[in-house]
This record gives sequence, structure tokens and C-alpha cells, in this order.
Amino acid sequence: MHNPRIAWLLTSAFYYWHPTLSYLAKLFPEMTAFAANWRGYAPGFEDSFKVEVVGQRKIIPVLQSSTSYGSNFTYLPLNIMGRLLRFKPHVIFSNSFGMWTILALLLKPLGGWKVVIAYEGSSPGVDYRNSPLRLSIRQAMVKSADACITNSQAGKAYLIEKLAAPENEVFVQPYEVPAVASLETQTSDIESESTPLQKPIFLFVGGIIPRKGLHHLLEACAALNRQGCRDYTLQVVGDGAQQAELEDFCRQHDLTDRVEWVGRVDYAHLGEYFRRADVFVLPTLEDTWGMVVLEAMVLGKPILCSKWAGAAELIDEGENGYCFDPHEAEQLARLMRHFIDTPTLAASMGQKSKQLMAQYTPETAAKFLADVASFTLRS
Repeated sequence: MHNPRIAWLLTSAFYYWHPTLSYLAKLFPEMTAFAANWRGYAPGFEDSFKVEVVGQRKIIPVLQSSTSYGSNFTYLPLNIMGRLLRFKPHVIFSNSFGMWTILALLLKPLGGWKVVIAYEGSSPGVDYRNSPLRLSIRQAMVKSADACITNSQAGKAYLIEKLAAPENEVFVQPYEVPAVASLETQTSDIESESTPLQKPIFLFVGGIIPRKGLHHLLEACAALNRQGCRDYTLQVVGDGAQQAELEDFCRQHDLTDRVEWVGRVDYAHLGEYFRRADVFVLPTLEDTWGMVVLEAMVLGKPILCSKWAGAAELIDEGENGYCFDPHEAEQLARLMRHFIDTPTLAASMGQKSKQLMAQYTPETAAKFLADVASFTLRS
């Protein structure tokens, strides 16, 4: 079909979506992203694709959990129905199994469009493997959809094995991928530059909440202290409700001179912190994907990645980093000490990260999505 109309339904249009959508818009000029919680374009990608802001989403907790995503109901504006019927897309990509995906599937006979379900990745808090009702609804949605995409092999396994998606209709490739340009569009003075940090610098970027596992990373730092190992710095970029508690943990375990609390940083400035770091650490207890891992990799950093992050699949063990169980503080401490005791290791592993990411660019992600769209139009 010549110049088909593509709709992307983004329940929360995080900046890391924008590079791929920008390149996809070059392939499909009639593409429009329908977004809730729109915060503006990512730096460097202003006006690079069409956006219609539909409204605001509301997340209503059902069962809260401090160590996982918990069980939530996400309310999304219902006026998406009118927007889609006016736009008349040929293909709709819709995130996960929420309200907008349900509406896109229900309106298929009227709109005559194809629907692709985009499932970021598999994790206990979002899979609902122990909920027969949720699984049956998702199975019906997958049956009605024309294709599914996911970033990870774990996501593919879930779609096929648990939701009975036909294997030939499930496509897996990282499509949520960063662009260096959007991470480094602005420069600013980093306050700690006046006081050089003890290297190597381990970097954590994320919300300071229990699910992200920072408390386990600090326990590993305490384990290093007990070994008499203090020749490093941990930089913490982000904020959250747990920060005061963790700062108190640092005081109690004599870590205040090893840990620097940076606070929240604009996305355009994140690249500076990735560049200055030696090793990136993600100690999460649950993440369906984990974009910060890819952001660190594309900027040439080795990774210490929790095995509970979907992006752990991108770690070539012993080549560009290591995976670990965040509950095992001594294990993480050993891996950190490996970098501390081997100063040349970070640079060589970081180069491997950059090489691995060369195959996962916004351009290749856009081509992947274009191929999936073409598949649905032929089917």
C-alpha cells in the first residue's frame, strides 16, 4: 500500500520513544502519535513526528507493592475513539493490554484497520500469570490482534506460551532504543567537577524507590567497606521517597564520602553523567525493559545489570558486563571490586557495549516497525 497511515497509541510518551518515532515518520509521512501525558518532544527531535495530545492518564493502584510494579488500573481518555475514526489509520500500534488497545480492537470492524500490540517485556508485576481473568482477556486480545511486538525474548515467550499468540505473528527486536543526540543536546556544569571523584565511578540512574533496588546496591557498598575497599565513588542520579532512608543508611555504614547524591537531572544532561562514569549499575527488583541500560551501553559503558531487568538479555556475560541477583549483596560487591581492582576493564568492556548497540539504533528500530506494519497489511 502506498503511504499508509500509521497510528501510535502512547499511554505515556517518554522521551526515549521519540528517536524511533522520528525515523518511522520518515518512512510513513502520514504517521501520527496519539499521546497521553505528553511532556513535549525529546531534545533534538522537536516536531520530527506528528502528535495529537489526547489527555491525561490516571493510574489507580489496586494492589500496591514496594518491590514490584504492583497491580494497577490505568484510566485513559475515551476520546481516543473519535480521534482514530477521524484519522482512519491503516495500522495501529498500541502499547500493552490497556484501555486504548481494547478500544482499538473493538473498533476494528468499524475502522477497518490492523492492530499491533506492543508488549515492552515480561516481568511478574505486569504478566499477571496467576490471574486467570486477566490472562483470558489478554488471550482474547491477542487473538483479535494482527501481530505483537516485544523488546525481549522473555516477552516473546510470554506472548506465545501464556497468551497463545501464533508464533509467526510475534516479532521480537529492541524497538525502545536511545539516541545519543537526545542525551547530549545540552551542556551544563556538574557541581562535583570542582572536587574530582574517586575512580572508578559507578553510576545509578533511576527513581529512588524500593523497586529500583538502590538499597541493595548500597548494601554491596557496605560489604566493600567491610573488606577495606573504599577506592571508588557511587553517583546516584534521580530522586524519590526512599532517599532520606538511604542517606541515613549511608551515614550508619560510613558511606557518606563514597556516595554522591546528584538529584534529578534533565534528560538532555544525562549524557554527561554517563560519559563521566566508568560502570553503570542497575540493581532493579523488576523492570520489563530498563532503558537506562541501553543508554549507558550506547555511550560506551560496561553494565552491572540485575537479572530481573528485561534488558539483561543485552548483557554478554564477561564481555560487556555481568548480571547479578540484587538480593545477593556479596555477589554484587565482588563484581564491583573486579572493576576496582582492574582499572583497564571498564574501557574494554565499554567498547564492547558500544559495538553491541550498533545493531540497535532508532533507524533499525523504525525499519523493524515498518516491516511489521507491512506484514499486517499483507495478511
